[in-house]
Amino acid sequence: MTRVLFVCLGNICRSPTAEAIFRDKVNQAGREADFEIDSAGTIGEHSGHPADGRMRDHASRRGYDLTSISRKIHPADFDRYDLILAMDRENLVDLRDICPPEHRGKIRLMMNYAANLGVESVPDPYYGGSQGFERVLDLLEVACEGLLRELTP
Repeated sequence: MTRVLFVCLGNICRSPTAEAIFRDKVNQAGREADFEIDSAGTIGEHSGHPADGRMRDHASRRGYDLTSISRKIHPADFDRYDLILAMDRENLVDLRDICPPEHRGKIRLMMNYAANLGVESVPDPYYGGSQGFERVLDLLEVACEGLLRELTP
């Protein structure tokens, strides 16, 4: 089993969306028994809350159900997960700062799995309009497909 953790700042927009999209792709491929999928944030400000309502609405229109509850990354996550995917450079730096040295190789940028798009980070849509949420979905759909291709033989 491969354990994948998606991480953004507050775990209410990008990382729960990546979790839902990747879970959907894994289920469509009939590989749900091969993966454990979760998401977390680098801060705990929104812990215990569902994903942002705007993000849930946009994702729902594409058939994704964002059901995860926000939580802050925990030190045990670095032991538990095989792959920890940061949504942007700031998240990447924050994760590396708190990660034990022996687990730093598990941390990567999410958009590494959609290199053909030429985009390094998934932008935070929180303070923007509808286009920002749609952009997040567009980017994560491509990146999740690339991730699944890489992780399945």
